[in-house]
Amino acid sequence: MNVGIFNFITEYSMPITDLAREVEDRGFDSLWVPEHTHIPTSRLSPYPEGTELPEEYKHTLDPFVTLSAAAAVTSKIKLGTSIILIIERDTITTAKAGATLDFQSNGRLMFGMGGGWNREEAENHGTEWDTRFKRLEEQMQAIKKIWTEDEAEFHGDHVDFDPIWAWPKPISDPHPPLFLGGETIHTLRRVVKYGDGWLPRAGWPEQVLEGVGKLRQLAEEAGRDPSSIDISIFALLPDDDYWPSRFIDEGVNRIIFWLPPQDADAMRRMMDKVQPYLDA
Repeated sequence: MNVGIFNFITEYSMPITDLAREVEDRGFDSLWVPEHTHIPTSRLSPYPEGTELPEEYKHTLDPFVTLSAAAAVTSKIKLGTSIILIIERDTITTAKAGATLDFQSNGRLMFGMGGGWNREEAENHGTEWDTRFKRLEEQMQAIKKIWTEDEAEFHGDHVDFDPIWAWPKPISDPHPPLFLGGETIHTLRRVVKYGDGWLPRAGWPEQVLEGVGKLRQLAEEAGRDPSSIDISIFALLPDDDYWPSRFIDEGVNRIIFWLPPQDADAMRRMMDKVQPYLDA
């Protein structure tokens, strides 16, 4: 089982180049960063955790630029997006950004994506909220085509393009793994049908544990080997001593600890707290 680190990279927290080196030197397998292009000041969409929106959501750096900086100073750790708000993005340019990062990092991209929770944020990008998941499904399929075909084309209701040339192709074979965030049964079905990994949030542990078994059942029913799906439990807190062990007992592939953005000394202290899981 692997152990990763998730961090909201901001302009006031430990620089990504320093954090990436620290994560790699300590032996963690991956570093994950989120995406929010902006937060609408209306705040009509409630924060899913049921608390006040943390300040860092307003200060999130671009994930592809950030992970490119991390790639330049490391050689081993996987570089994960958790999650790219793909429904707010152009499909072709996002495929280009992902392929470029995978190419430049020598095949280390782990591409986590999802539909998000902030309706106003998505609609500011022209996204139709009620059809966002249909759009997401088409985007997952189209990105794989762009990454793996010399002359890719896709014709759907939300993504539509005639044959294109688009290089570089990713180094990862056959392409960087596509992870899908979310905890619903609909998410699980999409993972089995279109994805390579599941990236559920640890904030609903019993639901996630139930989902692990359900995902494996759905994979078997679809004729897919359940072990072909990477299950990475996302956003565990450093002070949680109970749930990481429960997830490990379920045989998940990875647990990813959420370290809130702070200065270098505070970040190192938090990594010290989760180091025992890595050493074990």
